[in-house]
Parts: sequence; C-alpha cells; structure tokens
Amino acid sequence: MPITPPTRDRITRPDDTASAPAPLRRPEWIKVRAPGGETYESLKTLMRAKTLHTVCEEAMCPNMGECWGSGTATFLMMGDVCTRTCGFCDVKHGRPAPLDFDEPERVAQAVKAMSLRHAVITSVNRDERKDGGAPIFAMVIRRIREIHPGCSIEVLIPDFKGDADALKIVMDARPEILNHNVETVPRLFKKVQPQDNYDWAAATLSNAKKLDPDVLAKSGLMLGLGETMDEVKAVLRDQRSWGVDILTVGQYLQPSKKHLPIERYYTLEEFNEIKEYGYGIGFRWVECAPLVRSSYHADQQVCALSAVHRQLYGNHA
Repeated sequence: MPITPPTRDRITRPDDTASAPAPLRRPEWIKVRAPGGETYESLKTLMRAKTLHTVCEEAMCPNMGECWGSGTATFLMMGDVCTRTCGFCDVKHGRPAPLDFDEPERVAQAVKAMSLRHAVITSVNRDERKDGGAPIFAMVIRRIREIHPGCSIEVLIPDFKGDADALKIVMDARPEILNHNVETVPRLFKKVQPQDNYDWAAATLSNAKKLDPDVLAKSGLMLGLGETMDEVKAVLRDQRSWGVDILTVGQYLQPSKKHLPIERYYTLEEFNEIKEYGYGIGFRWVECAPLVRSSYHADQQVCALSAVHRQLYGNHA
C-alpha cells in the first residue's frame, strides 16, 4: 500500500477556537519514498504466503519503500494486536489471539528464503502472559540458526514489565543485538506510552548486558512529542549507563488524527547535535536523522560492530 504522508500533522478539531495554534506543516527535508518495485512485490508476496506480519506495514514505517526494495524487513511476531495503547503507535490494540507456536518456523523459513545475513525480529506486547511471549523469541532465534547458519539476529523486544526471568529466556538464545526502545523522556512516559515504565526499560537494557556482556545493546528515541533537548541528552546519558551500544533517534510522525499530535519538528542541525553528543558520551553507533526508525541500517550496524559477524563476512558484508 503506498504511503502518502499528510501535509498537516496537527489536526484542528471542530470545537477548536480561532486562537488555536496553526497546524504544523511537514518540512521539506522529510520526504517518504512510496514502496514499490520487483523486490518489494516479491517480499510482500512471501510474507502473505507464510501468513506473516511485518512491523514495517503495521507501524506505517516511512522507510518501508527503501528497506523492502533492498530485500530487508522486520518481522512482527505474536500476532498484530498489542495489549498496550501507546499514543504514537499504529499497531492495533486489544485482546490478542493465542500464541501461534508454529510461527517461529514460518519466520525462520522466510529468513532462509530471503537469504538474509541479518534478521530483525520484533513483537507486539503480550501482557496477558507472565513471560510476555519470551519463549517465541528464543524459538525463532534457535530455529534460524538451525536452518540458516551464519545469519546474525536482532530482537527488538518488549520490556516484559522488567521481568528478569523472561529476559533471560531470550538472552539464553544469544541474539547478536538486543534492542528495546525507550521511545521518549521520563516526563512524557504516561502521556506517550501509559502502560510502560521507564524503570522497566532500564532493567531490560542493563540486565541484558549483565546476562551476556558480548551482546550489542540497542535503544531508540522519538523526537517531537514535547521533550526538551536537555531531557533528550539526559536519556542518552542514562542509556549509556545501562550499557547501550547502538542508538537510533528519529522524528515522530503522526500516523493518523487519533494519535498524539506533533509538538514540533526538529531541524537537521539539531539531529546532528544529538548525533555528535551521542558519540561524545561513548555510543559505538548513532543513527540520527528525521526518518530514522529502530531497524534502519540494522544490517550495517551488526556488520561493523559484531565480532562474530565480521569473522563470517568481513568488514564490508
């Protein structure tokens, strides 16, 4: 489905007065490539044939055209219905269907069919389960290793409500990259993601490094929801103290009228400032630009930073 970005992101509602702020117009440097092409269509066909979901489609990722066109995608597991109601996310929420324990096999087969060197796996939140669905992550990691050896694996996981036992199930399967997005600053957590908790994010990322010091820990932020630059930099310092190696920072784009409005657009100069600050405090990789999303250039990150991946493919895989 082509992505047609709206020209306005803050919606004027019928009961707004004449004194309401003018709608924000999308700046010229934010341009989204509509998906298409032979590789995109073949990947879409493969996903439908194996009854799989991608976060690229469910979350209306602005990079879907670029990533799918190059033959990469982020698999969304455990269904397409989330138990949380984050104000920025376009994934459906409600009561999910029971877990499908055959799904890891289908994902692994798709990874093999695509001949991926790096696979990214994520999921909706499954808060109805004490383990948050952690065994599904472990199953798909191990199955990919069995049928497509040499493929590095990144898992973008929920916070599992800070549960260390659930996290250990994932970490025991030894993914190359363990990713959990903080998304916003502590002051805005209840507004942006009301069922999440900043302390859970801290526990997830710091415990991941304790369970496997060799894992590449990764986290991300969205900008434009009302945070200040000082708050952004404070979160970056927190993430480094938790052991995060890879940082992604992008501009929040409102998926629809029902989602949180954009408070402001960050300039390219501000993105560069954040990038330089991130490298200055010790991040090993900083991906920071308006359209950056969590899995953007993930294959390049693991290629550059993972010793195991370099041994298999060299520095320029």
